[in-house]
Amino acid sequence: VVFIRDGIVVEHTDSKTIATKSASGVLENCRVAAKRQLKDSADPDAAAKALEDLAECVGAGVAKQIETANEEVAFQAEIRKKMAESWENYTCADENVNATKPKRDERWRGKKVGVMIDRPRSKVHTIENFLTEEECRAVEEAARPILHDAAVADGSGGGHLSDSRKAKQAGIKVHWEKEAEGDLIARLSRRVYDYVNHVLPFNIKENGQENLMSIQYFGRGPDDEAPDRYMPHCDGDCMGLDFKPGNRMATVVMYCEIPKVGGATNFRNSGVHIKPKKYAATFFSYIDPVTMKMDSGFTEHSGCPVVEGEKKIVTQWVRLGVDDENPWRSFNTRESLHRRECARVVFLQIGFL
Repeated sequence: VVFIRDGIVVEHTDSKTIATKSASGVLENCRVAAKRQLKDSADPDAAAKALEDLAECVGAGVAKQIETANEEVAFQAEIRKKMAESWENYTCADENVNATKPKRDERWRGKKVGVMIDRPRSKVHTIENFLTEEECRAVEEAARPILHDAAVADGSGGGHLSDSRKAKQAGIKVHWEKEAEGDLIARLSRRVYDYVNHVLPFNIKENGQENLMSIQYFGRGPDDEAPDRYMPHCDGDCMGLDFKPGNRMATVVMYCEIPKVGGATNFRNSGVHIKPKKYAATFFSYIDPVTMKMDSGFTEHSGCPVVEGEKKIVTQWVRLGVDDENPWRSFNTRESLHRRECARVVFLQIGFL
């Protein structure tokens, strides 16, 4: 209970009211200066000059306010980044930390959906019972003969081994021609695109998309100095830039096997800690479908070290602007350079015939 006595002024302030008050102050100062200029002069051209000065005054005042606001945003972002690093280490180290509770629950095809983040450029959902034991087994069997050390993208379409990512992986080709026959991997992949299209208004097709990726992490005990994990990273651009056609804009991670200890998924800049559940999935998108601007770091994520047991996931990176004629590889720098070099060689060979 709050008692407000006579003579006490109560003022509610938040970011919006502070901004409004600041803008009103700038405008009032400029208005006073313009009135003074008109009062002190009988020149008919003074009105036009006063308006110009008023516009210039407001523009300069607003620019200063924006500069101050940007400095404050940058300062707070730096603090948030440092706090996120500490939060990341803590949540990965303490197995008893509770998973983040969703902001709200929804339903999709009878499945429970937890909405963790719901921003125009950044969305994170968890979906329970997204895939089946049969589908997991089908993916694992397809991956078994081609598993290899997981690589980290190098920014040019290739990849390299790195201590920031320790795991085994295998790309799984989806045989869409068998979908009508009930192929388990095709059925799972279709469900992935259905959910992406449920959240985003792009009507994404499977044509030209990356393969499903089977990724496996193995725990070797608490004394392992280099456990299987994936350090904080972004699947697509997370610098707030304009979207580039053909790039990734959403990800679906599905959990087939969960470890006894470790293996949580963290979105450290958003304070979201997801403990994997068997056969559940985590969806996240990093594009604003209206402005086509990319996320500014809220979907940066990591996989905590797997300490005991195994973590087996299936991942689909979803791209916008790909098709059969322009598959995902054609948008990678290294692949494009290779194709241009091959075309140049063929041209030279033909020229010498």
